[in-house]
This record gives sequence, C-alpha cells and structure tokens, in this order.
Amino acid sequence: MNILIAEDDLTSRIALAGLLTKDGHEVKAVATGTEAWDELKKPQAPPMAILDWMMPGLDGPEVIQRVRGLQHNGRPIYIIMLTSKDNKPDIIAGLDAGANDYLSKPFDPGELRARIKVGYRMIKLQDVLAVKLQELREALASVKVLQGLIPICSSCKKIRNDQGYWTKLETYLQEHANVTFSHGICVDCLRKLYPELCTEVEMRAASRPAKAHGAQRLET
Repeated sequence: MNILIAEDDLTSRIALAGLLTKDGHEVKAVATGTEAWDELKKPQAPPMAILDWMMPGLDGPEVIQRVRGLQHNGRPIYIIMLTSKDNKPDIIAGLDAGANDYLSKPFDPGELRARIKVGYRMIKLQDVLAVKLQELREALASVKVLQGLIPICSSCKKIRNDQGYWTKLETYLQEHANVTFSHGICVDCLRKLYPELCTEVEMRAASRPAKAHGAQRLET
C-alpha cells in the first residue's frame, strides 16, 4: 500500500519509513505540513497518511481539515495522527479534525502495524463499496432510459434506438433492462394464425378450472 509520512523529526521519519518499507509498503516521506498537503491534494494521493501533530508550515489538524474538504474518487484518505500529546483533550481534538486513528510517540512497532492493518481493511471496504455504488448508478441509469419517451412503431411494434435504428421490442428490452424472453402464443394470435387448431385447444382449456380470474392461459 502507498503511505505518506509527514514527520518533521528526522529520526522518527527515518524509523517510520524504514519500518513500513520493510513490511512491503511504498512510502513517501516529507518533513512539513505544507509538503504533506501538496501530496494529499493530488488526484492520485496515497490512500493512507501518517501525520505528525506539530510540523512546520501547516500542523497535522490543519492538513486533515483541508484534506477532508477534498474528494478523492469518492474514497476518503485514511489518516493516522502521530503525536506526543497523550492527554485526552488533545486526542479528541485530533479526531474531531478528521483523523481516523492516532498513535502516541514514541510509537510501538507492533501497535503501528496493528493500526496500519485496521486502516488497510477500512480502505479495502471503501473500495468494495465504491464499486457497488458505481454498479448501482449504472443500473439506475438503465432504468431511467426505460422510463423516458420510447419511440415505437404503431404497426410492427419495433423500437427506434438512440442511433435512429429500428429494432425488435424484445431486443431493445434485453439490451436496456437485462431481461430474457421465452416465446409462446396467445389465444387471440392462435385464432388468427391457426384457426384449425383453435377450437380443439379452446375446448380442452374450457374443460379445466381457471387458475386466475380474467386470465387467458393456453396449454398444448
């Protein structure tokens, strides 16, 4: 996973970058809040960031507030606040600014790895939800097409598509509504096309009790 580290202390920055790189992550490390903001506002920003609370330029909460005003393809950046402030009011202030999690300095490598794993699971879940949301939008777009004005031939019942070509009604519905047709023949068409069979079939149908009031059912 791509992870941004923003830490003004050189020793902590090197330790963080080394630990995450050893675990297989791709790390970008910067020393100021301004540099962190420049990286996180990019369209292809890393999905996760570890930000120090106190940094030159913009501090951690300021960076987080700016990032939360952005839209990164519908997926918010997962942010862990790294701070030496260990009292509850400061932790609450960082979370209120928009941080997803926090880690106190000096950090424990095992705790850092555990919090990274939590963030990774959240990011993967957001990716799945984004795909499902896109599929839902596409499905709703298809439904809207069928709800609009559809040009249909009053004689043969063909549909004129968006390109101006006439196509069979069942073909049009299969393409726009994801339905499959099974073909049969109704009683009215049977009388018209096969009058020699109609009397026999109707007599057999009349000898059976109706299964639904007002419904015509043909069984051969």
